[in-house]
Amino acid sequence: MLFERGNPPRKAIVRVVVVIVIAIYVGAQIGDLLFGAIIDERPELLIALNPHNRNLVLATNQLDAWTYYIVGMARMSISGPLYFLLGYWYGDKAMAWTDKRSKTFGPMLRDGQGPLRKMSYPLVFAFPNNLLCGLSAIAGARLRTFMICYMSGAVVRLYLIRRLGEVFESPIRGLVDRIAEYQTPVLIVSAILVAWTVFREFRGGTSPFKAFSKLGDENDDGGPTDEGSTQT
Repeated sequence: MLFERGNPPRKAIVRVVVVIVIAIYVGAQIGDLLFGAIIDERPELLIALNPHNRNLVLATNQLDAWTYYIVGMARMSISGPLYFLLGYWYGDKAMAWTDKRSKTFGPMLRDGQGPLRKMSYPLVFAFPNNLLCGLSAIAGARLRTFMICYMSGAVVRLYLIRRLGEVFESPIRGLVDRIAEYQTPVLIVSAILVAWTVFREFRGGTSPFKAFSKLGDENDDGGPTDEGSTQT
C-alpha cells in the first residue's frame, strides 16, 4: 500500500519520490547560490527554487499577489509532504538521520515520541519546513491531520510575509537594489556558503542527498531488506 506506515511501497515509487526530493534539495542550493543574481529580475524563480523566509521577504514586493501565492504554495506543497512520506515509510532510518541533523529534536525522538507527536501538529503549522515534516511522520502524526496543519501553516506564512513586505516595502526594495548592485561579491559569498554547507552535510552524514540515495534498497514487494533495515 502507498500510505502504510513503516511499509514502503515498491522501490520504483520510492525512487521517484527520492529523485524529486534530491532535485528539491539541489534546487534549494542553486537558489541560495544564485539569489543575488536573480532576486531583482527573476524573483519568482528564486522562490520556486528555495522558498526560504529570506527569499520570500525579498521577492514579495516584486511579484503580484497571484504569482507570489501560486508559486510559493506550489513549491511548498511538493517538498513538505514528500519529506513526510519518507519519514512515514522509513521511521528507523529517518530517525537515525534526524538524530544527526538535529541536536534538538533527535533526542526528543529517542526519549519518547509521544510528547513530540502532540507537539508536531502546532510545530508544523507554525514552522512548515522539511525537517519538521519528516519529524512529524516519525513521531506518528496522521497524514490527513498533518496535511491540514502543513498547508494551512504555509498559507499563513505566505500571508504574514506578504503583509510584512507591505509594511517595510521601502527598506526591502532598497536592500534588493543593493544586492543587485553588488551581484558579483554576493555571488562569491553565496558560493562559499553553499559549498561549506554541502561539504559539512556530506562530511557529517546529514546530507539529504547522501541519506535518501540509500532508500531505494528495498525488496520489490516494498519491504526493507535485512541489511537495509539497519542502515543509517
